[in-house]
Amino acid sequence: MKITILETSDMHGYILPTNYTARDMDLPFSMAKAQTKMEELSKGADGPVIKIENGDILQGSALAYYLAKQCKNGISELTAVTNSFGYDVGLLGNHEFNYGIDYLKSYIDRADYPILTANVFDEFGNLAFGPAYKIIEKNGIKIAVLGLLTQFIPHWEQPEIIKGLTFKSVVEVAKTLLPKLRELADITVVAYHGGFERDLETGLPSEALTGENEGYQLLTECGQWIDALVSGHQHRKIAQNVLGIPVVQPGYRGETVGEITLEFDEKTRKVTTSTAQLHETGTSKISSKIQKLISETHEAAEDWLDTPMGKISGNMTISQPSEARIHEHPYIEFVNKVQMEATGCKISGTSLFNNEAKGFGQIVTMRDILTNYIYPNTLAVLRVTGQDLKAALEHTAEHLELDASGDIIFSPRFIEPKPQYYNYDMYEGIDYTIDLKKPVGSRITRLEIDGKSVSADELLEIVVNQYRAVGGGNYEMFSADKIISEITVDMTELIADYLKAHPVVEATANHNFEVLK
Repeated sequence: MKITILETSDMHGYILPTNYTARDMDLPFSMAKAQTKMEELSKGADGPVIKIENGDILQGSALAYYLAKQCKNGISELTAVTNSFGYDVGLLGNHEFNYGIDYLKSYIDRADYPILTANVFDEFGNLAFGPAYKIIEKNGIKIAVLGLLTQFIPHWEQPEIIKGLTFKSVVEVAKTLLPKLRELADITVVAYHGGFERDLETGLPSEALTGENEGYQLLTECGQWIDALVSGHQHRKIAQNVLGIPVVQPGYRGETVGEITLEFDEKTRKVTTSTAQLHETGTSKISSKIQKLISETHEAAEDWLDTPMGKISGNMTISQPSEARIHEHPYIEFVNKVQMEATGCKISGTSLFNNEAKGFGQIVTMRDILTNYIYPNTLAVLRVTGQDLKAALEHTAEHLELDASGDIIFSPRFIEPKPQYYNYDMYEGIDYTIDLKKPVGSRITRLEIDGKSVSADELLEIVVNQYRAVGGGNYEMFSADKIISEITVDMTELIADYLKAHPVVEATANHNFEVLK
């Protein structure tokens, strides 16, 4: 008998096929298109179907922000959409925590499928959010699905939000539970909101082995108990056998649906063969079911996004994101100025999060704010030494390199397997030089404040977003114990407030940093 496993992951609140940079878009992704594709695959399946939602669904799009922050019954609107998929199980992703534990729990409470979370525990050592696994019986076959979440959340999230929670290694927890599930079920599926830390062909490390992604180790040490693995978090497109086990990861924003098929021998009660594939959703029709559920709220959100917030004098548009990271751009200087005014800090660091950012035109709307500043960050002020700041700049400098022609590029190792533009920081309030001809770790050849070199033991106060402040992005020189104050207002709200206080903003760039090639 054939068992079909269908997976969505990392849809990030992109319910309809738009990235909200303009109205009336029809882009090749969305939950609405993924649902159409999933229903098509379900109807065509030869045997029972298991549907899995693999996490990171509450945050990411401008609509998701509107539902969380502006819409009275936003979570109900969102769960009406997710419930319409007919999922058998769901997972939490790391971004489910971004709008707070109450919002996360309201999602769990309203979901009509169990949210599996096997490796997150409360202060009493109990499972914090949901069951560890579910055993689904279809056509006389018992299929166990174990749900796991990346253990790395404490390195990103505000300490207050995850207070009392313990995130354990997925490998450690799987070793305990999978042998038991092997006895209870005919087929064992692992659903993991996490990715792979090693090359899937060679097994060589493909990133720093921090524990953020443990997929390869999971297959290596627990593969004897696993029939299929569905993954996420890295936004990669993966469909292949790894160490003899079928694996899928369906990208980002509902651009594909992952499918694993298992051929099950009912006499031996074992899986005999398997396949893994991805199905693009771009040409699929928008689900009329989802359209009906969300259209009214979507239109209200579009109107809200068009609300004018301020004006720009000069040019703050971004035409070449790569150039904006090498030569200071007015938009980056603007964000740093917002952070400095909100905290009173004289030194600020921020990033250009992705290559879809367009900066600001002459009239700035909420749409512009949310589609440029895509994360629900708050701010933290750190007290660091000059040595810490230089170490942070050295780490940020690692993200750039020279190609064969001697031109500056963003290092491919920070683009594949997942773009990490958000981990390249640009600072205001200091003057510094990055020399790419110098070896990694020795590229900061100038670091000054008011024309004076910063000494290693000099104490400085800097403002960065909360993700960076606790060391997110492998900035190990920063940590929660160095935080001296926090601004708990969402950064997008701070930008809106700044524009209200400064109705006309001059587009300026003082070019306080330079990148030499």
